[in-house]
Amino acid sequence: MDILGTRIDVTTYSQACDLVAEWIGQGQGGYVVAANVHVVMTGVWRSPFQRVVNGAQLVTSDGMPLVWGLRLLGFPHAERVYGPDLMLALCHRAQEKGWRVFLYGSEPPVLERLQRNLRQRFPTLQFAGAYAPPFRALTPEEEASDRQRILDSRADLVFISLGCPKQEEWMARQSPFLPVVLVGVGAAFNFHSGTVAQAPRWMMAIGLEWLFRLLQEPRRLWQRYLMNNPAFVVLFAGQLLRHWLGRRQTKRVP
Repeated sequence: MDILGTRIDVTTYSQACDLVAEWIGQGQGGYVVAANVHVVMTGVWRSPFQRVVNGAQLVTSDGMPLVWGLRLLGFPHAERVYGPDLMLALCHRAQEKGWRVFLYGSEPPVLERLQRNLRQRFPTLQFAGAYAPPFRALTPEEEASDRQRILDSRADLVFISLGCPKQEEWMARQSPFLPVVLVGVGAAFNFHSGTVAQAPRWMMAIGLEWLFRLLQEPRRLWQRYLMNNPAFVVLFAGQLLRHWLGRRQTKRVP
């Protein structure tokens, strides 16, 4: 389904894992985007970024507002496929299948804690490697070196935690050269390493995760949430109105 020009795939954790398994089994590369309101609104403001997201092999509904949007647009059984939880579901599948997992992003101390925590949760999970690139923009030579690092590791699955829009743009640039599945997981490295607290599940269920994160990091996130969220509500209301009017007109056609 299309929400404000961004493709959102109606799927589940199990279906997403099955698709990744199929791609890995075929030796097929590609990238997965976990889309929330920030991703959608970045696409509204920047059409090249929207094309990056729409070029992914899978775009999941990471945020509850998108789930509600899908339901209002005619998919009553749409459910959330949240990036950090998708990462855990794929780690579980990787442990079962013997896939080699590479972690790319964040900072070295976070990667160390993350690997330790994942090993406790998934004792036989195979780590192909981990690397934290510099926060600045990478040169073409550095990107080529990172691609080679991943290729040399013989990874099957790469989790990327660089933040939006950086991680989606990175995946789109690297995907043509990497026969592996790339999955953007946003803040999952910080959450699963214990570096940053996740919102309580009840807040996630009612769509207030953004408020929890805003209270944690107001300086970094205030603009994202206090500008993007109201703009999303207004623009989506217009899309929903056009959708409903279109359905009424279709019903009137004899």
